[in-house]
Amino acid sequence: MNTKQSRIRRARKTRAKIAAVKAIRLAIHRTNSHIYAQIISADGGTVMTSASSNDKDLRTSLTNGGTVVAAAAVGKRLAEKARGLGIEKVAFDRSGFRFHGRVKALAEAAREGGLVF
Repeated sequence: MNTKQSRIRRARKTRAKIAAVKAIRLAIHRTNSHIYAQIISADGGTVMTSASSNDKDLRTSLTNGGTVVAAAAVGKRLAEKARGLGIEKVAFDRSGFRFHGRVKALAEAAREGGLVF
C-alpha cells in the first residue's frame, strides 16, 4: 500500500464516522503548492462555502500558497464565510492528512475565527 492509498483509507474511516452523526463537515485538501478547505452540508451533497490559497483575494496577499501562513489565512477566511452563513459548529475532516503543520494552522485559525469543532 502506498502513501496515497493509506491516506485515502484513513479519510474513508473518518468520513464514515462524520456521516453517521450527520454533521456539517469542514473538509481540507493539501497539495505542495496550495491548501483548500470546504464546508460541506450534513447530507454530503452540497458545498456550502469554500476557501483556498488559490483564491484571487488571498493569492495577491500571499507570496506562496504552500506555507503555514497561507493555511492560517485560508482558515480565517473560511471562518468568516461560515459565520456569514450562520454556521458555527462543524466536524473537522482532515482527509487523512496528519494534524500538524499546515493542517493544524488552518484548524487553529478556523477556531479563532469562531468555528467550533
